[in-house]
Amino acid sequence: MEYRLLGRSGCAVSAYALGTLTFGNETDEAAAFSQLDLFADAGGTLVDTADVYADGRSEEIIGRWLARTPGARDSVVLATKGRFPTDESPNGHGLSRRHLAAALDASLRRLGVSAIDLYQLHSFDPLTPIDETLRFLDGAVTAGKIHYVGLSNFTGWQLQKAVDVASALGLTGPVTVQPQYNLLSRAVEWEIIPACQSEGLGLLAWSPLASGWLTGKYQRGQPPAPGTRVAENADEGMRIWNQRGDAERTWRVVAAVREVAGARGISLAQVAIAWLAARPAVTSVILGARTLEQFADNLAAAQVRLSPEESGALDEASDPGPPDYPYGGRGATPRPSPAPGGCAFTAGTASTIRVAPLQLDFSAPFGTARRTRLWRNGRSACNCANPRS
Repeated sequence: MEYRLLGRSGCAVSAYALGTLTFGNETDEAAAFSQLDLFADAGGTLVDTADVYADGRSEEIIGRWLARTPGARDSVVLATKGRFPTDESPNGHGLSRRHLAAALDASLRRLGVSAIDLYQLHSFDPLTPIDETLRFLDGAVTAGKIHYVGLSNFTGWQLQKAVDVASALGLTGPVTVQPQYNLLSRAVEWEIIPACQSEGLGLLAWSPLASGWLTGKYQRGQPPAPGTRVAENADEGMRIWNQRGDAERTWRVVAAVREVAGARGISLAQVAIAWLAARPAVTSVILGARTLEQFADNLAAAQVRLSPEESGALDEASDPGPPDYPYGGRGATPRPSPAPGGCAFTAGTASTIRVAPLQLDFSAPFGTARRTRLWRNGRSACNCANPRS
């Protein structure tokens, strides 16, 4: 298992995390314990949950596993979230000080711990001033109830606002963000990932298999097979089917994943997960499965390293194309005029700006654009994806 720093913090976590959305619903307690045991035995450390998963039962199951497993709490980096409704009262949801105080204490009780390693805001709340939320989180860190702050499902401007306000007020700021990210959902590459790289946030990617689409279990022109999520959840399943099943790009991506998997003799899931784990800024890929067999197959991706040719083929097949200007190549073209201090920009071609001791590299492809990456002394200075093994 590879370990990476949790954003700009000094806390190391496994490059693959155990997602527990299914615990208490599709996955009963015995099966959940089996997944947790397998994950720990493989060297996994980051366990991710939320107060609303199975109405709190997911946290309770994890708490009972921690209590019955000697030494588990010492190795596990425990992450949970608060924001969504936990009751029907007017203050039963949101990012207000009042709701988060109650939500955090309830999570601590269900998990049976004195502190949560990573407490994440499950979504942005437009009704609560961000400084109120950040002041609560800062106080919770001071009180020893949480160690680090994270964000989840924030857009680029929301992430940047949280970082800037925390910095301006001298408060504890976020070290991670948790967005949806996979070969079929790459929109985070335009705003979220550049913001993470700029501010040193680690990215925890959820839905690496795009709700099962990247496993190859759905076939073009055929109805969803019994036992799949699309078939079992008629309303949400058909919404996803209609959204992705009619898109030519979906089948192009699945075909590319299948080709790499066939050549290697591994599952499509392992290929899709390995591609994601190697993406810029990704700290950990969250693996969530209903069965132990599914989880074991997904976790085996930790042993897969795709070649540049394989990754390039997947990049090309999944490239959604840039939005209009200022995104894309024109928006990323370096300035043609010389910069102060003798640093020259070269227009129209991949170029490198050397400013000792930093080096800015514009050569990495980003669809048809170029991504800016920061290096220090020949190594990436963005510690959100810096491995520690």
